[in-house]
Amino acid sequence: MPDRHYKLSEEQGVHVMELTLPIVVDPADFDKLNETIGDATDSAGGERWVLDLRQVEYVGSALLGLLVNLRQRIKSGGGRLVLCGLSDQVSKALQTCSLHNLFTITASRADAVKSARR
Repeated sequence: MPDRHYKLSEEQGVHVMELTLPIVVDPADFDKLNETIGDATDSAGGERWVLDLRQVEYVGSALLGLLVNLRQRIKSGGGRLVLCGLSDQVSKALQTCSLHNLFTITASRADAVKSARR
């Protein structure tokens, strides 16, 4: 999966992953992205993570599955995941599927980093 779909960085001791997903994503690319992101989070153990979704246009079951899988991987390692930058469509999809309560969600990346550090 090309790096064009995600970018990793660190802010104040928190891992930050920015996703960039167009409206249409090839299923094979999405599978590879899920695997690559999983590998990245597994290697960081139980650390703190922010997932910045400002650049996500795709809203579908594959995205929701990726979010739930990522949360589970991080949580099972003893870590913490905070989401930020959700579009109205992504937020609505999480609420419609009753998944919004699984996540800590903030409006800004700065707030997400602060929340992840707690």
